[in-house]
Amino acid sequence: MRTTSPGAWRTFTLTTQVEVLKPAGTTRVWLPTPLTIDTPYQKTLANDVAAPDGTTRLVESKPDGLGIVCVEWPAGVRPLVTLTSRVSTCNHSVNLSRRGTALADRAELAHFRRPTKLIPTDGIVRTTALAITSGAHSDMDKARAIYEWVVANTFRDPQTRGCGVGDIRFMLESQALGGKCADLNALFVGLARAAGLPARDAYGIRVAKSDLGYRSLGTSSETITKAQHCRAEVFLDGFGWVPVDPADVRKVVLEEPPGNRPLDDGMMTNARARLFGSWEMNWLAFNFAHDVTLPGSTRPPVGFLMYPQAETVDGRIDSLDPDLFKYQIASHEA
Repeated sequence: MRTTSPGAWRTFTLTTQVEVLKPAGTTRVWLPTPLTIDTPYQKTLANDVAAPDGTTRLVESKPDGLGIVCVEWPAGVRPLVTLTSRVSTCNHSVNLSRRGTALADRAELAHFRRPTKLIPTDGIVRTTALAITSGAHSDMDKARAIYEWVVANTFRDPQTRGCGVGDIRFMLESQALGGKCADLNALFVGLARAAGLPARDAYGIRVAKSDLGYRSLGTSSETITKAQHCRAEVFLDGFGWVPVDPADVRKVVLEEPPGNRPLDDGMMTNARARLFGSWEMNWLAFNFAHDVTLPGSTRPPVGFLMYPQAETVDGRIDSLDPDLFKYQIASHEA
């Protein structure tokens, strides 16, 4: 098994090629770039775009580390674009036994406490958050209580389309607590925000196999078209931004052989402990954004930007429909 030392940086080339198969009139495509800000676990080195006969521009929003490659083609032109990104990543963990003096900008923390369309912080979300954190006094105790509640009360639903929607009010009101990463980690983020903790979803994609023995938490080849994955972070006083991933705990439960593992077996105990405070960086982040307005679009914002998006004069194209929207994503480690 290949091993990566804790402080070692790895560099990946991510190539995304998109083609709209049934263009009509002016055609537009939007692609998320890797994070536009540096973090302790990721640095974006370059983004190169090739879009024959298309007009391209890059739009950024710093608070969310959001970069969007926007491409537009006139009628009668084949809409084809390739985005090549080079990104370095480093395994990331926070020492939760040693309190420090981590600081963050007040505006940044307020930004990641705010409600969004799919992640409200009032009503049943706040009621649930307060019940979960009753008796917890520190930021750490509150975050861990929410994490353990999400792990214990949700499940990964393999029938969920894509990575899920992330409508946490619906999940709580209906008690339909199944889904995939964009559902389960959004639930953690919303409950954390409702409890007063800054928290954010990190929308991204897996780029390599896991070196930690989790077959389900990595890729099996350099073709990663369906490897999108959302993670989460919570800001804890004295510790800074702490990585968490309750959704991947539920993925290990469902998918690691022999499947449907009990939460108290050895692999699950290790995964549950590891995924509060650390990330294996065989994954890279695109952004932390919600309610994303696609530049030049007259259609409603998207809840989050993790998949390529496109539209023609006939409307927005379903990014998960291979009959209308063809794309391939590949990852190669330098």
